[in-house]
Amino acid sequence: MTFRISPAVADAFPDTLIAVVTASGLRGHEPWPATTAAVEDLERQLADGTWAPADETDPRIEAWHTAYRSFGTNPRRIRPSVDALGRRMAKRGSLPRINPAVDSYNAVSVRHGLPAGAFDLDHVTGDIDIRYADGSETFTPLGEPDSVEHLKPGEIIYTDTTGVLTRHWNHRDAHRTRVTEDSTHVAFLLETLHATRDGHLLKTAAHELQDLLTPHAEQATLHYLAPGQPAATV
Repeated sequence: MTFRISPAVADAFPDTLIAVVTASGLRGHEPWPATTAAVEDLERQLADGTWAPADETDPRIEAWHTAYRSFGTNPRRIRPSVDALGRRMAKRGSLPRINPAVDSYNAVSVRHGLPAGAFDLDHVTGDIDIRYADGSETFTPLGEPDSVEHLKPGEIIYTDTTGVLTRHWNHRDAHRTRVTEDSTHVAFLLETLHATRDGHLLKTAAHELQDLLTPHAEQATLHYLAPGQPAATV
């Protein structure tokens, strides 16, 4: 399976860097103590005031707001995933508990202020492209299996040969490829639009995620996508 950045997206966002951490043989039904500790540590730091999630005044989040506006999405109504997750955590004082794999990438995402997502690769067909929507696509959002959304032309999407995997670049994942406790073959994504400034941060986050996955997988590998390296086979 190959992940590809389309030439148009690469040209529009030339400093993009995306980490793809692929785990096989995942064991989602066993305890993941390091993930539990990572989530609880973030919540303690938030409670005692030594750390807070990045908000829209932070350059890492601001960059995504600017990108969303560039393809016609209002980022205060439809927020980048890390922005929405950070706001939820700041309000409630805790991260949602979904399952160990999702909790792992949520913790890494909010800690570093970088959008993250994941696809169950057993439900992906063909290769995955990051491209502009042409407006003909439909989307069934995570948690809403009976909903069908119609995309507007110009928004950036992840898509396979069956349909759309994410809307608005990283706002929301699709229900079809959602990650559950039963998922055994998963691709996790971490993204930055400013590799020159934040590439080191993204690489640190990718290795942290890989370290959380490795004890509970047969294998966890790491690849990078960028305009100068627009395809990665996993």
